[in-house]
Amino acid sequence: MTFTWFILLLTIAGTVFLLVLFHHRFLGHVLHERIPDRPRRRLFVASLSFFLTFAGVRGVVYCIEHQIPPFHFIEVGGRHIHHLVIGIVILLVVGYGWLAEVGTGADNSSILVSRLMSILYGAGAALTLDEFALWLNLRDVYWSREGRASIDAIILFGAVLAAGAWGAPLFQRGQTRNLKKK
Repeated sequence: MTFTWFILLLTIAGTVFLLVLFHHRFLGHVLHERIPDRPRRRLFVASLSFFLTFAGVRGVVYCIEHQIPPFHFIEVGGRHIHHLVIGIVILLVVGYGWLAEVGTGADNSSILVSRLMSILYGAGAALTLDEFALWLNLRDVYWSREGRASIDAIILFGAVLAAGAWGAPLFQRGQTRNLKKK
């Protein structure tokens, strides 16, 4: 049960860190300047959250496998609960929120809520796809050769998120500035 709380704490801490980093700070200003439309900003924040969560979870699982305290697998009633379950729950909550148009920008919802939903989406997707090989093979193949399917899924989905956000909008201002100097 310790691992459950640690994963939740890690997700919450990462969420708070990213929210503070982007809210009323220099990076928040840069984000608004370089990516003016809200959907692309949500993609950017989700992709950042996705990659950071993936790296953090892989690190935690490595520590568990090598018996580095205080990390342990989630055990409830003798049953191992994989972190993809937490990811699925987060994705369901965010999906419901977006169906109810919470944080989508369709109304006057706050930018903070929009970023929170994006961060949670990225974290939930990473927790779920990190165990893609488990749901593909219906057995725990996390560190085995078959477990490579999870890495492939992470790379593929991460590339889609990153391409949607980090593509041309991030570099447009720099190109415009260079054109004006000529």
